[in-house]
Amino acid sequence: MTAIKHALQRDIFTPNDERLLSIVNVCKAGKKKKNCFLCATVTTERPVQVRVVKVKKSDKGDFYKRQMAWELRDLAEVDAKDASKENPEFDLHFEKVYRWVASSTAEKNSFISCIWKLNQRYLRKKVEFVNVSSQLLEELPKAEESVPSGESQSVAGGDEDALDDYQELNAREEQDIEGMMEVCEYAISNAEAFAEKLSRELQVLDGANIQSIMASEKQVNILMQLLDEALSEVDTIEGKLSSYEEMLQSVKEQMDQISQSNRLIQISNTNNGKLLDEIQFLVNYMDLSKGHIRALQDGDLSSPKGIEACINASEALLQCMNVALRPGHEKLMAVKQQQHLFTELRDTFARRLTNHLNNVFVHQGHDQSSTLSQHTAELTLPKHSPLHRDLLRYAKLMEWLKNTQREKYDGLSRTYVDYMTRLYEREIKDFFEVAKIKMAGTTKEGKGNKFATLPRKESALKQETESLHGSSGKLTGSTSSLNKLTVQGSSSRRSQSSSLLDMGNMSASDLDVADRTKFDKIFEQVLSELEPLCLAEQDFISKFFKLQQHPTLAQVNSIPNSIFHGPLLSSSSLLPYYYLSKDMVRLMMNKIFQSIETELNSLIALGDKIDSFHSLYMLVKMSHHVWTAQNVDPASYLSTTLGNVLVTVKRNFDKCISGQIRQMEEVKISKKSKVGILPFVTGFEEFAELAETIFRNAERRGDLDKAYVKLIRAVFMNVEKVANESQKTPRDVVMMENFHHIFSTQSRLKISCLETERREAKHKYTDHLQSYVINSLGQPLEKLNHFFEGVEARVAQGVREEEVSYQLAFNKQELRKVIKEYPGKEVKKGLDNLYKKVDKHLCEEESLLQVVWHSMQDEFIRQYKHFEGLIGRCYPGSGITMEFTIGDMLEYFSSIAQSH
Repeated sequence: MTAIKHALQRDIFTPNDERLLSIVNVCKAGKKKKNCFLCATVTTERPVQVRVVKVKKSDKGDFYKRQMAWELRDLAEVDAKDASKENPEFDLHFEKVYRWVASSTAEKNSFISCIWKLNQRYLRKKVEFVNVSSQLLEELPKAEESVPSGESQSVAGGDEDALDDYQELNAREEQDIEGMMEVCEYAISNAEAFAEKLSRELQVLDGANIQSIMASEKQVNILMQLLDEALSEVDTIEGKLSSYEEMLQSVKEQMDQISQSNRLIQISNTNNGKLLDEIQFLVNYMDLSKGHIRALQDGDLSSPKGIEACINASEALLQCMNVALRPGHEKLMAVKQQQHLFTELRDTFARRLTNHLNNVFVHQGHDQSSTLSQHTAELTLPKHSPLHRDLLRYAKLMEWLKNTQREKYDGLSRTYVDYMTRLYEREIKDFFEVAKIKMAGTTKEGKGNKFATLPRKESALKQETESLHGSSGKLTGSTSSLNKLTVQGSSSRRSQSSSLLDMGNMSASDLDVADRTKFDKIFEQVLSELEPLCLAEQDFISKFFKLQQHPTLAQVNSIPNSIFHGPLLSSSSLLPYYYLSKDMVRLMMNKIFQSIETELNSLIALGDKIDSFHSLYMLVKMSHHVWTAQNVDPASYLSTTLGNVLVTVKRNFDKCISGQIRQMEEVKISKKSKVGILPFVTGFEEFAELAETIFRNAERRGDLDKAYVKLIRAVFMNVEKVANESQKTPRDVVMMENFHHIFSTQSRLKISCLETERREAKHKYTDHLQSYVINSLGQPLEKLNHFFEGVEARVAQGVREEEVSYQLAFNKQELRKVIKEYPGKEVKKGLDNLYKKVDKHLCEEESLLQVVWHSMQDEFIRQYKHFEGLIGRCYPGSGITMEFTIGDMLEYFSSIAQSH
């Protein structure tokens, strides 16, 4: 084992600056016997590191290799398995348990003893040694106790040498030995002589030591005498110390009694201070002044000073009731009495406040109702700012009631909502009745106009307007639907619902513009009156009922479903946290102003029935007010309600557009008269002019653009339909005139979304103008046209142009015969007849006669030049020419135009 230890030291640990202190030959327990060595090592450099290294013999050669190492500080437990019996098994607990079987119990004990010593010296760590013999662990302490105190340092320094029987020489020892061997060079060749010399020198040193000891015997005796005297002095001092200790013992007992008394006094003072703090806490936080009690019991709730006193008293009462009592306070009789007093004051004041506010609601209601008559003749709504101003003085008291008596708070909420619902319902109904009367009255102001209506009794109008309540979804823009607005007398008046056909016939009279402008002002005034009314009421509800912030979960769970005589939300599966403050405000507003949406829809229905084009005004105004309301508060009642009404207005607008398209499709033309500019074409022009005026800078411009596209497409389609059905007027004339009018209208109005349709209208107008001109010009020179068509046909069949004159049907004689049939006089006569026919086809409104006549002149000249070219190519050298020249033609066209 020693040879193996030296080999391991030399080959493995010396290169790593480590010293091997102990080694044990082991194998793993319960597995195939593969031997290895566990080595306890320390580093030679400071700080010293202690390790347990596993060394295994290499399989390829007779040398050892380092396989694994653990730091000794990571060792938690050493288990020797059995302390009384010899057992080679032991366990080392590092990050996991390693079970080993040593080759002998002695090696195991030696290795464990080394581990224990290293732990005590370097780590000072209490590693738990289990099942280890106490004798094995006590060897080192006993060795230390046997050494005198003066030599403890040397023993401590020699512990490491005792761990091992082998130690390398240090550098100084090597130098001394080398020096001695240099002096005695023969030591290597004659070891016996060298040993004999050393023995002699040792004897000389021993003799010198003995002589030195004998010479110092006298000093030793003196030293012993001094020690005896010192011991006697020590005995004397110990006697005095014992007497002092007895005296101090009595003093100590007295001081202990004084300390105990002081401690009891301190405890008593501490308890008195805590008791004073508790009493002061209760007095400060649970004492309500007499002035506050009087205000809660008999305070004046009608005067500003009384209300302010009640607010202060209620806040003080709430603070006293909500004070956080410390453990044990609730058992005190005084605390119970105060709490009982607070409860009675709370109930009394809540009852007084509820009764007073109920009376305030009723009293203010009577005062407000008395002013309704002042607004019935005017299109204005009564202002509720005085009521709101008076009630807002109680806002803090309502907040107190909400936090303390939720049931009474809910009852007041229901009372207010019920009262205001009835009040607003009367006011809004009267307001809308006035608006309907004024709106329907706009049709009575015609002065001699054929579209003015006969006067009607107000009762008949009221009966009619009442029939419109709730009928906003049953509107129509057709003429037949408007006949319900009958007049007294035998004849029925013309429908006020303007269509594109009507506008084309009546040319947008000043009366229509005035009526629509008046309607626009009435509708704007209605919305302008409703908007501040709703916003003011919503702001008051939020402030008075303290609904600006989200309620707590406890408050939410305490809200009953019967506040508004029904469930707050339609679905019973909704969770309580949906009852947010904005939802509460919106629900109260829905109940209070439940008639606004119905009345608005009824008013819209009436306006749409009077004139379907009113939907344009209403769409713009309603869109602007919705946009304004959403900018203020997107979730407000006003924004939601106006948004719903806007849907109805948009539906009426779409229905108006659909009605105009339907009327275009149903238009019938006379078979005996010329068509001219179709009514719906003129109607579209006036519709566009009206719409551009109304929708200037409007938010809903996109809706108008979509309507434009639908209408213009319908106009295009129905113009072609009428042109195909026309018998009196040629199709090209109908298409040319109407598309010219459409193109002129779009160019004048500059509607950006119809730019494509504008170009298309121009294209159609140009194409049909050219087609009409070409078809009409074939009439004056019919035989000449047929002759040259035959010539072109022969050329197309392959006959050479210069050989055409040899054809029997197209020789020079035939050409001269045809030309003689069209002298200048006959041509002028034919053109004059053509001018009359064109004049008969075209209408006066569009003034296209000169344009068509000029186009015919250009086309005639083009044909003339074409005929001259054919004569020059097909009949060269014949000297044949037309009976008239281009100058003659220009004079013919000019004189005919001037004569007519």
